[in-house]
Amino acid sequence: MPKIIGSSLHEHREQVRAKVFDALRHQLYERGFNAITLASVAAEAGLGRTAIYNHFPDKEQLLVAFVEQEAAQYVHRLHEAVAAERDAVAKLAAFVRLQLHSLADYHLPPGGTLSAALAPAAYRRVAAHADPITEQLHDILAEGMRTGALPRQDPGIVVPMIVAALGASQVVDVPGERLDEAIDAAVRFILRAVGVKADDDEL
Repeated sequence: MPKIIGSSLHEHREQVRAKVFDALRHQLYERGFNAITLASVAAEAGLGRTAIYNHFPDKEQLLVAFVEQEAAQYVHRLHEAVAAERDAVAKLAAFVRLQLHSLADYHLPPGGTLSAALAPAAYRRVAAHADPITEQLHDILAEGMRTGALPRQDPGIVVPMIVAALGASQVVDVPGERLDEAIDAAVRFILRAVGVKADDDEL
């Protein structure tokens, strides 16, 4: 019988999932999803080759569970960061900054790769976790237009353009000592793109 980690079966399962997700995170960003196997994740997580199947029946379900947890944690952090700011311009800057720091930290595989690797139902579950992030951006822009901080414009056009810009990994693919400078430049670019009128020192 496998050794129980923690003081209860629930705690055991949570700790096993955390180890598996840590292993998956490392392999996902080092090797890519197609090169990953459940056996390789289990080995790095310190599990037996068959034990991982008690938690995840296949690597698609493992990826979906991983994305669901990562996305929930990120959306919580994003809401807190945005809510802490005083106005729509500052909220948009905070949104852009956190998105780019997340991109620098994780470099998630491009959507096209995942859409080809996953079954349609699994990919839809993964992609759905972008919805709360997009809604947050929409709300920030709507507040800015309502208060006069931003000019009137079509969110249906502006939101996907901002999302596309924030998905460009080249922005954060810089030496560590230049990352803050690169993100600051990207924040200024996005703010100008949506019509914020201010000097560089104010952005």
